[in-house]
Amino acid sequence: MSKPYLLLSLTSLFWAGNVVLGRFVAGKIPPMTLSFIRWSAAFLIVLPFAWKYLAKDWPAIRNQLGLMVVLSVTGIAVFNCLGYWSLQYTQALNALLLQSTGPLFVALFALVLFGIRLTLAQTIGIVISMIGVLVILLRGDVETLSSIQFNKGDIGYTLALAIFGLYSALAAKRPLIHPLSFLAFTTGCGALFIIPLIAWEIHNGQFMTVSATTMAALVYVAIFPSTLAYLFFNRGIELIGPNRAAPFFHLIPVFGSVLAIVFLGERPQLFHVVGYALVLAGVFIAARRASAASSGNPVEPAPPT
Repeated sequence: MSKPYLLLSLTSLFWAGNVVLGRFVAGKIPPMTLSFIRWSAAFLIVLPFAWKYLAKDWPAIRNQLGLMVVLSVTGIAVFNCLGYWSLQYTQALNALLLQSTGPLFVALFALVLFGIRLTLAQTIGIVISMIGVLVILLRGDVETLSSIQFNKGDIGYTLALAIFGLYSALAAKRPLIHPLSFLAFTTGCGALFIIPLIAWEIHNGQFMTVSATTMAALVYVAIFPSTLAYLFFNRGIELIGPNRAAPFFHLIPVFGSVLAIVFLGERPQLFHVVGYALVLAGVFIAARRASAASSGNPVEPAPPT
């Protein structure tokens, strides 16, 4: 599929649902258990479709095995375990506010690791969309900032986003393999690295509550924010690069507020409309290709397709 804007928008929608759900099941499913079941299930879903591609792509994977393991650890194991753990302690408002730092971490790692600088359009787009996020999260009232109290959940969630920024930057340099091969390897390898953490969790007496709600939650996280979202996100990076894909992070709090309106009965207000408009404008500006006039600026190299 070669429609990066649609793919990255759906990714943001699925991940917004994951944040809401992760907070909802806090206390019902321990974070390491949730992360392990999520990724081991995603691996089992993908494996039958990816098997023939894995066999073909194994030489390329083996040649860059170190990078593939790092991607598995950062994007699958550490990011998700730390994110779910943090959602036990932070407020939804805080988590969504911190989510807007995602593009900054991507840009930072792209610059430090590969010397890729943001174009002027990308910088302007990120700033505009971040303002839109703040309008939504602060409900149009700057004084809301004074009521936010940062705790260990906020610190952990920020660190998780930084780790995912590293994954996003490195993902553009992954080997030339089929997307299903990439997803199967990273989900399977990432799940393996979670095993010691889930063993520690069980040792400390933390067990999942089995119910229709928790089972439905596990089905959702295994299919939508895991299998489909990562396929869509990785494909989006392939098509437009990490810096142009990063502003789509700002759609996550937008979709999150929509989910709150639909499922929690919150009423849409003027600040929602203003915020949505700013976010979408910022994403459009930052995600478009650099113009000929700006071609002298460093732009991220297009990954192999």
